[in-house]
Amino acid sequence: MSRIHPTRSKNVDEDLTTTATNHPSVWTVWNKSSMGFQGTDGFSIYDSQGNLAFRVDNYSRMHKCFAGELLLMDGTGKALMAMKPQILSMHDRWRGFKDEDGLESSCKTHVFSMRRRSILQNHDKTEIFLDSPKNHSSVPNFRTEGCFRTRNCKILNGKGDEVAQISHKKVNQSVTLGDEVFTLIIQPSMDTALIMAFLVIMDRIC
Repeated sequence: MSRIHPTRSKNVDEDLTTTATNHPSVWTVWNKSSMGFQGTDGFSIYDSQGNLAFRVDNYSRMHKCFAGELLLMDGTGKALMAMKPQILSMHDRWRGFKDEDGLESSCKTHVFSMRRRSILQNHDKTEIFLDSPKNHSSVPNFRTEGCFRTRNCKILNGKGDEVAQISHKKVNQSVTLGDEVFTLIIQPSMDTALIMAFLVIMDRIC
């Protein structure tokens, strides 16, 4: 499969990373780098119009002690969020950062931390804590339910409401694509880039 979406709209000028609607947004996630040459790995994420909206390139499958930082970008390559593993963590903790002046600067804002809910190695449920002056609770702001490995997973907020869903992508009623291509549905009012960062870390943890 050369491309998940073979066409791209030429009239789309809006920022796909921040656009808000009253309806859930539907995304196609390809567990493959947008860089086509051999040796690259990552994510290519397309909107419902077939536009490349987010990507993660040169994604390393190495152990987190050696993999280093992951970088979430928009479709044009603009850095949106950096994700770093905490090396000495039994819960496989990761931290997300962003900086309005560019992620290349030395001063980044801590946005969230994400960790495996259980120290059991085969347990892929996670919980996320947002970094906010008003957030002093030990209760996670988000958590995942289901199995990300089998592409049957939900992201819930602190109240238990579903904010995003991951499932196999269906071409039609009888054809379902493999695990490398799946559908992500995000509820309105959610920060899309934040959900994309959660997804990348979920893949790394699992």
